[in-house]
Amino acid sequence: MWNAGLHSNLNFPAPVSVLSFLAAGGGLVLVVLTVAAAYFFHKPKLATLLLRLTAAGAVIYFGLLFGFSLGSHETTLALGQEKYFCEIDCHLAYSIAGVKASPQADATLYIVTLRTRFDETTISPSRPEDAPLTPNARAVRLVDAQGHEYPAAGSMSTPLTTPLIPGQSYTTDLEFTAPKDAKDLRLLLTTPYWDERFQIGDENSWLHRKTYFRLSMQSDSGLPASVPSRIGA
Repeated sequence: MWNAGLHSNLNFPAPVSVLSFLAAGGGLVLVVLTVAAAYFFHKPKLATLLLRLTAAGAVIYFGLLFGFSLGSHETTLALGQEKYFCEIDCHLAYSIAGVKASPQADATLYIVTLRTRFDETTISPSRPEDAPLTPNARAVRLVDAQGHEYPAAGSMSTPLTTPLIPGQSYTTDLEFTAPKDAKDLRLLLTTPYWDERFQIGDENSWLHRKTYFRLSMQSDSGLPASVPSRIGA
């Protein structure tokens, strides 16, 4: 389960975040239908009361949404450190297992090996140990010191949506191309779902700071100083 010391995509308890979003969405639909019925049956006072209560609830919800976003901190993880993705439960942990770089004519080709692990310590005793979990879709890109983003040009080996059982892990090689002068490159791994913009504490919500993976320290040439300069080296 989520805890405050966990490097994850949330800084708020995941079950509460998801349930709050579902309750807010369901409540909004119910209010709209009830207000429409109140006006239809000539009950304007009831409609007005419901609208005021909804406005108060919206102020509280968005206050929490922006409050946890403004209270978040940008984090950059070192090679090998894990970032958990919490979707009710925080089962999946991701880390960079290795980085290789190859200079091209006017750019640098990076192969980033990303490890996906199903943390067996996060499951309940009642969950079958051989029950698979299929990861949600992930959005992955490199970000440089200027904030420029470079999406993955392709992936090799095991796809990121391959199911796992508790205790299992696999690696995926992700290919990126970035300009030679790109400095302090970091990997950003998120999810591509629009609804997370409205979930309290989610790093995809408005103004929320992100958790990145550091590729390595940069040399003056623009190549990582601690990784091979040729693919397959």
